Amino acid sequence: MKKQESGRQNSQFSIPNSQFFSNWRRWLNTLSPVIALFVVFELFVLIAPSSFATARNMEMIARQTAIVGIAALGMTLVIISGGIDLSVGSIVALSTVVIAWLLQSAGAGPLTAAAGGVAAAAFFGLLSGVLITRLRVVPFIVTLGMMLVVRGAAKGIGREQKIDVDPAQLRWLDELLASVPAERSWMLLPPGVWLMIFLAIGMAALLRYTRLGRHTFAIGSNEQTARLCGVAVERVKVLVYTLCGAFGGLAGLMQFSRLTVGDPTVAVGLELNVIAAVVIGGGSLAGGEGSILGTLVGALIMTVIASGCTQRGYPNWVQEIITGAIIVIAVALDRLRHRRTA
Repeated sequence: MKKQESGRQNSQFSIPNSQFFSNWRRWLNTLSPVIALFVVFELFVLIAPSSFATARNMEMIARQTAIVGIAALGMTLVIISGGIDLSVGSIVALSTVVIAWLLQSAGAGPLTAAAGGVAAAAFFGLLSGVLITRLRVVPFIVTLGMMLVVRGAAKGIGREQKIDVDPAQLRWLDELLASVPAERSWMLLPPGVWLMIFLAIGMAALLRYTRLGRHTFAIGSNEQTARLCGVAVERVKVLVYTLCGAFGGLAGLMQFSRLTVGDPTVAVGLELNVIAAVVIGGGSLAGGEGSILGTLVGALIMTVIASGCTQRGYPNWVQEIITGAIIVIAVALDRLRHRRTA
């Protein structure tokens, strides 16, 4: 009897302890990108010039993060679902070209041109999702081919050259990522950065509170189990890739705001930075894990490193080595975490 009672007591205490450690691990995984951002930022505060920690430089870091950050919001959905999209950089370039063509050649207004660029990007995201689900080809191959298709389409629309736009037609488009003027200092940040923040809040709510968010995590964790539980896997995947394309189009809108031209050769390799932002932020390439907060923090970490290295006078290859090393460490830690929980 005494052994049975002691066994019951031990089981009663073991359940709360296991719950405590699981909760502690979950919070640590969530906060580790934030801690890494704080460490990187403080390191450059110590070694970089005093101009690094100024409000003006903080605004510049936020503006430089917007393009990768917005595109990474859609990539977060794709990676959580267990997929990947290598066509994001090409989609960004296509969006800039479509916006410029609509403004310059079609005489469209800025809002119509912006909507057209995002719609074109969403269409190619939809096409990727349909090909992945209907042909049952791995996302890496489909989106690798789509990367070339979309880049070629952008060059065809632009006739293999940039599309310049009359400044009078830009109106507010060139102000999305411009420095905040003194008369509008109450905004603190440019409109494009605020757009990224609001989109991030919306995507975080989607992942946490909607059926689409729950189904996306379920597919990434175990696609076969999700299918047996009644999840419409193909429909969710198509929607996820369409959203990723739309966010790539919004990132292209930010890119156009910065360049004010439609450039079919821009954003080459941007997809690597976008994927890196998700991975550094705690997203797992195996699927089933990721967060919007972590993704934005991952994008900020890369921008802080780039800004700090620039102010220290380090060459570009040093920035690439540091960023690459952080990506490798993030993936290695993710694999180590999966081995321990397996």
